[in-house]
Amino acid sequence: MKLKIMLSLFLYIGFFASCNSQQKADVTQSQKDTVYTYRNESRDGIGKFYKGREISQVMGAAGSDWLEREERQQEENTKLAIEKISLPANGSVADIGAGTGYYSFRLSAKVPQGKVYAVEIQDELIELLQNKKASLKDSIVEVVKSTNKSIQLPDNSIDMAIMVDVYHELEFPAEVLQSIRKALKPKGKILLIEYRGEDPAVQIKPLHKTTVLQLNRELLANGFTLNYKGDFLPIQHFLLYEKN
Repeated sequence: MKLKIMLSLFLYIGFFASCNSQQKADVTQSQKDTVYTYRNESRDGIGKFYKGREISQVMGAAGSDWLEREERQQEENTKLAIEKISLPANGSVADIGAGTGYYSFRLSAKVPQGKVYAVEIQDELIELLQNKKASLKDSIVEVVKSTNKSIQLPDNSIDMAIMVDVYHELEFPAEVLQSIRKALKPKGKILLIEYRGEDPAVQIKPLHKTTVLQLNRELLANGFTLNYKGDFLPIQHFLLYEKN
């Protein structure tokens, strides 16, 4: 009886080990088929790297109050950032990773005859955006649910895409950039507002900051060239990339 139990246990362990080995082999093959590399994750990362940069963990909906904090204007000068965003009155802009819509609903005043797409992936924030739109009786902002690889907008439909402290969290940055590229009109632009990774005085977790050098490397690989570099914000880059 004991022999049969031990034999069964041995076979089970062998089967489990075989499955586990196959799973690792499948993952390894999957990794080889992508533009990404994988290593042990750091404290705030996911262990997935794009062109040498570890992708950071996503700030969940539970932390959304931080986006609406009273100190944000003083810390980031968001009014100046929005003022510097140039769009025609009938233009269309996608706020990727819109979160609470902090930028989305402020941008609507810049395109009174146009459209702002508040693009978000988290269901809790989608609901929040829809409620905020209803509360404000807004007719400019359209809430769009994205995926981790696509912004879910039609080809040739937007003049600009903006990402405010979002790009470093994208799980599939190459795929999202290609999705944006398709959605942009000819000569369309991407605006990245990101905490300055070159500046140790910026008190933000390292993986939530990025350098211009790194961003240029990633954007260029996906068909975008730096068109304008603004150095007027207190702690963030203001980088405008043009579709090649």
